[in-house]
Amino acid sequence: MSVVTESGVVTAQDVLACAALSRPAARALARLTAAQKSDALRQMAAALLARSPEVLAANAQDLEAGAAAGMSESLLDRLRLTPQRVTAIADALVAVADLPDPIGQVVRGSVLPNGVRLTQIRVPLGVVAMIYEARPNVTVDATGIAVMSGNAVLLRGSASAHASNVVLVEILHEAGTAAGLPADFVQLVPGTDRSSVTHLITARGLVDVIIPRGGAGLIESVVIGATVPVIETGTGNCHVYLDTAADAAKALPIVVNSKARRPSVCNAAETVLIHRDRIGDLLPAVVDALHAAGVTVHADPLALQLLPTDARTVPAAREDFDGEFLSLDIAVAVVDSLDGALAHIAAHSTGHTDAIVTENIAAATRFTAEVDSAAVVVNASTAFTDGGEFGFGAEIGISTQKLHARGPMGLAELTSTKYIVEGSGQIRGTS
Repeated sequence: MSVVTESGVVTAQDVLACAALSRPAARALARLTAAQKSDALRQMAAALLARSPEVLAANAQDLEAGAAAGMSESLLDRLRLTPQRVTAIADALVAVADLPDPIGQVVRGSVLPNGVRLTQIRVPLGVVAMIYEARPNVTVDATGIAVMSGNAVLLRGSASAHASNVVLVEILHEAGTAAGLPADFVQLVPGTDRSSVTHLITARGLVDVIIPRGGAGLIESVVIGATVPVIETGTGNCHVYLDTAADAAKALPIVVNSKARRPSVCNAAETVLIHRDRIGDLLPAVVDALHAAGVTVHADPLALQLLPTDARTVPAAREDFDGEFLSLDIAVAVVDSLDGALAHIAAHSTGHTDAIVTENIAAATRFTAEVDSAAVVVNASTAFTDGGEFGFGAEIGISTQKLHARGPMGLAELTSTKYIVEGSGQIRGTS
């Protein structure tokens, strides 16, 4: 039975008991066919749509409590569900259901000289634990991707989304088990205080991998404190560099979309770099376009000198280039060259997504080769770094580390591999 509790302090035994229930569920999920998993996801999507008034009512409670607690508008936006967002979440489940099942896929194979056949195949990770802030859509996305990749999932959402998550997990659990999934395929980890996170990230032997998704503080605390392996998702200090060969007709909509489409998400641009040769035409045009979209520009000293005095243009502080605004604010800096842009990005980027706008093939090639980020974009918006946009149906997070998974994580990223060794009586010699 899925474990769902009210807010409050919980013991290590409470969390470990929850995790222990996931082990047999993971083994059962690993045996299911693609058709069984796809059908379950479709039924879960239908249940979400049918019970969307319950979801929205619970979410309204969370939003009211968040606003009363002084939650920032960017966090409230991450927390907020609307009828359209619920529909999009359900659609993402269906999109995942339509994807090829990765389990059992052959990665590579060979026959040794002695006749032994080796086959490397994809297998589930096992028990995946998600620790995340606000964003109740993660509850559904993570569940769908975990199920389709044959994994049991433990969900530890934030207190700010507790009412939403309780209802979402209840709906997913009821629909999933009715469709034949094991009873504990998804569980909401008990407790909303910090101790439950500590118990979860140290449940070595019961949990196979932890995926933290949220702000820099949350991710750092999980990475430092975990004894369970962690796939590190990162914050998004994303850049758009407007090269000397940038096409203005492309540059303006790319910058505005990268920043203003949804400023509270991790793929939103936080800094625009402009080549010195283009400050005469591109700088004022870009700033005007950003202002028209409601964005406040935090300009470096050179850019500030060239821009008219305006309440929507302010001096950039040093820290403006090192973090996420997650709001309708953006930093703007002038660089002397492509080298200068590359150096700035190397010094300030979080390795999430960085983009160049240029018609110079050599500049684009060098940018993609030297920028060390999970996604490097040429002549397009940073907003495309997203599992749904990449054709993954949804994503369980965007990894900015370099081991196992990097970038938006879909079905394949929630798998490991194992070798099947088939012989006909061969034995190994003593040498």
